[in-house]
Amino acid sequence: MKILHTSDWHLGHMLYGYDRTEEQQSMLDQMVEIVRDHKPDAFILAGDVYDTPQPSAAVQTMLTKMIVALHDVHPTMPIIMTAGNHDSGSKHEIFRTPWEALNVYAIGQLNKKHPETHIIEIPGKGYILAIPYTHERNIPDGFFQLLLDITAKSNTDQLPVFMTAHATIKGCDYAGHERATEYIVGGIDTIDVEQIGQGYDYLALGHIHKPQFIHTGHHNVRYSGTPIAVSFDENYDHSVTMVEISHHDEKPVITTLPITNLHPLVTLPTDGYASWEEAKELLRNYPNDIPAYIRLNVQIDDFLPVDAKSEAIRIAESKQCQFCHINAKRKCVNSSETSTMTIQEFQSEPPIEIVKRYADYIGIVFDEEMQEMFKQVEQMVQEATRK
Repeated sequence: MKILHTSDWHLGHMLYGYDRTEEQQSMLDQMVEIVRDHKPDAFILAGDVYDTPQPSAAVQTMLTKMIVALHDVHPTMPIIMTAGNHDSGSKHEIFRTPWEALNVYAIGQLNKKHPETHIIEIPGKGYILAIPYTHERNIPDGFFQLLLDITAKSNTDQLPVFMTAHATIKGCDYAGHERATEYIVGGIDTIDVEQIGQGYDYLALGHIHKPQFIHTGHHNVRYSGTPIAVSFDENYDHSVTMVEISHHDEKPVITTLPITNLHPLVTLPTDGYASWEEAKELLRNYPNDIPAYIRLNVQIDDFLPVDAKSEAIRIAESKQCQFCHINAKRKCVNSSETSTMTIQEFQSEPPIEIVKRYADYIGIVFDEEMQEMFKQVEQMVQEATRK
């Protein structure tokens, strides 16, 4: 059985206010051609179909046309589409019944009463166990293993068993995700791969944007990653994954197929940080005829010029690239006065001053906009505490 594994399309994603419809449509068109050329037995989309739970009508139409295009080039191919944490699980299932007429299985919510509905049999080929994103506390103990055990009883011909989930697996490389730690990425707590259970031949994962294997010793647990970058820190190759398995308990044969982004996300300089004057020169020298989104990494002693953003926009306005953002970082201050506080100072200092000192210590520019956001959050916390 051969499946195409993809995830984290984030359709409708805006990058610093720029509409990405053209490049997202190109991404989808490339996948249609891959399906036309490789004729997989099934197509797995492992969550985060949309960027928000409330996608626009235009974005929903884009997905609908994509599904129809896949059906047109390969009518017998089942499409398994699960909800991720960016999707609305309930809305995901609104058109579940009519979708099935096109061999599409839209799985948005966990069905605890009828777990068998998560098991999709591809006659004569294999099984796909489709699990949408569900908060860990809402997943019954042993639910994953239950699905695998039900499948094992039916799988008398020893056909391949695929499972899909939208989760953060311990040991994953979460490069490109903001505010991520080894314990939580993108709002999803880390779990051990053993919690998924035993008995699958390939685990098709979504949520983590960097394509990678999870090291289990079996080479069968993989994140396909985002087909095109969602953030500037996703500075790695993007692709979809083709997986072939002939029989149950057989090692998968895995191929990655690259996806090209019409408008790549480019950081200048490509390595490290430059002064503001150096960064402007890099932007001036960027080719006029190459489409891209541009971020400038700038190291500063104090603050950026007030008109820095507008100046960067003026430099880029005659080019095909779009200027997006200045990622400013202060030079590290090696001062014990900055890096340490007594307990008495911590208790008496206003919270915003503590944050400013911490920002200075790690080299982050705590600008006026961030200060205003912090004040709003502080006010909300104070109001909640008084209730």
